[in-house]
Amino acid sequence: MATSRNYDELLWVWKNWRDKVGRSILPLFPKYVELSNKAAQLNGYADTGDSWRSMYEMPTLEQDLEQLFQELQPLYLNLHAYVRRALHRHHGPQRINLEGPIPAHLLGNMWAQTWSNIYDLVVPFPSAPKMDATEAMIKQGWTPRRMFEEANNFFISLGLLPVPPEFWKKSMLEKPTDGREVVCHASAWDFFNGSDFRIKQCTSVSMEDLVVAHHEMGHIQYFMQYKHLPVTFREGANPGFHEAIGDVLALSVSTPKHLHSINLLSSDGGSYEQDINFLMKIALDKIAFIPFSYLVDQWRWRVFDGSITKENYNQEWWSLRLKYQGLCPPVARSQDDFDPGAKFHIPSSVPYIRYFVGFIIQFQFHEALCKAAGHKGPLHQCDIFQSKEAGKRLGDAMKLGYSKPWPEAMKLITGQPNMSASAMMNYFKPLLDWLLTENGRHGEQLGWPQYNWTPDSVRSEASFPGNGRVNFLGLNLEEQQARVGQWVLLFLGVALLVATLGLTQRLFSIRSHSIHRPHRGPQFGSEVELRHS
Repeated sequence: MATSRNYDELLWVWKNWRDKVGRSILPLFPKYVELSNKAAQLNGYADTGDSWRSMYEMPTLEQDLEQLFQELQPLYLNLHAYVRRALHRHHGPQRINLEGPIPAHLLGNMWAQTWSNIYDLVVPFPSAPKMDATEAMIKQGWTPRRMFEEANNFFISLGLLPVPPEFWKKSMLEKPTDGREVVCHASAWDFFNGSDFRIKQCTSVSMEDLVVAHHEMGHIQYFMQYKHLPVTFREGANPGFHEAIGDVLALSVSTPKHLHSINLLSSDGGSYEQDINFLMKIALDKIAFIPFSYLVDQWRWRVFDGSITKENYNQEWWSLRLKYQGLCPPVARSQDDFDPGAKFHIPSSVPYIRYFVGFIIQFQFHEALCKAAGHKGPLHQCDIFQSKEAGKRLGDAMKLGYSKPWPEAMKLITGQPNMSASAMMNYFKPLLDWLLTENGRHGEQLGWPQYNWTPDSVRSEASFPGNGRVNFLGLNLEEQQARVGQWVLLFLGVALLVATLGLTQRLFSIRSHSIHRPHRGPQFGSEVELRHS
């Protein structure tokens, strides 16, 4: 999904993943909903969604989140329109409608939640110098251990805590080579004894995993900062805080300025073209993710409260994906499909709105920490490396854990208690200005007014096995069409046999009649031809 640019290949993978995973979960999901709601009700909540929302201690949480989403929508709509045109250029008008939703399998990710894997198709200035440090890391002999040491050094430079020696002994930073099967998905672990903190990650030497290493080390730093609290309070101030702490460091690490400072880029960027390319790469991760991170629990909350029933699980899922993301399924879906179940967090019962919150507040944290660090200039160029003042604000908030209402922790970092999308809009303002100009130049239609459009994928789907189609005489046909073709061929074969027998009988009749006539030479020719016809 990340590397292929072949429409048919992507379609086959997309569909078969959902056929194998989603459909197998569907029979079990209603019972899960029933039992999960029962547990929530025994604990005094109306349903599981009510229980999950209670962790934010905000009576107006749903309205506040909707307001945040609406504030960010202009940025998303412009990104969507720009990416849609790039895909139209690559895949053609039959598969991309410039006024319709985007087929969900073309965005470089199984769930179309982030789009950075298609950066090569949408890069604004292809000739500008690249800002990926992977090549330099490999050339300089970086190892996974070195990547985590670099992340540890970043926290130390802020005046925060180094990881204990046990971390290096007990963490799994590379995929084992002894044949063990492991879950490679990166994760951070607190063993709640005040000294044992670990990371599990099958790290590759790449720019992408360097950023992930800093993110995971952010979780470890949070664990260490609140380790003195009673176990009940050893959590983030709200579920989004843990995600935001790791990501706020990644925003600094990703900058050309920081990569240049650790000898991974030859320059610190600075050109307009490099800035726009950099912001586009970040937006394909951050802005593209906003509507997906919002809609997952919009769907689940309505499942838990009964307003979405098992008869319309899939229909309502795609209604939300169309409404918020402007995406459509590349092939027809039915209620026998269960596409939400193909996303890990849904069958695993992991709340998802935390990621929406985390993506919003990480930019608030970044803006506030950059001010504390004395940064001057565009927000996207800020690197808080070595700023003790920024580190103090971060550390003071992390020390609270879950012991205080989250607005108090927010105030320690930002000086005010509310979630706001303004910092995110400020960060991406240069990109939004560029997108407005570029989309205006092409006369782009923002949104997806032709919302009922779907791609002509019947012919594409035919190329692969297991899709309900068969190869018949070199043609890709539906099974029913192929069966009709077989009967037609059988009929023609029988007709040909009857005609052949009739001709044979006629020839022998003529030969038999000729015996009673005067001899006029040998008759072998006709007999030989008959035997070999």
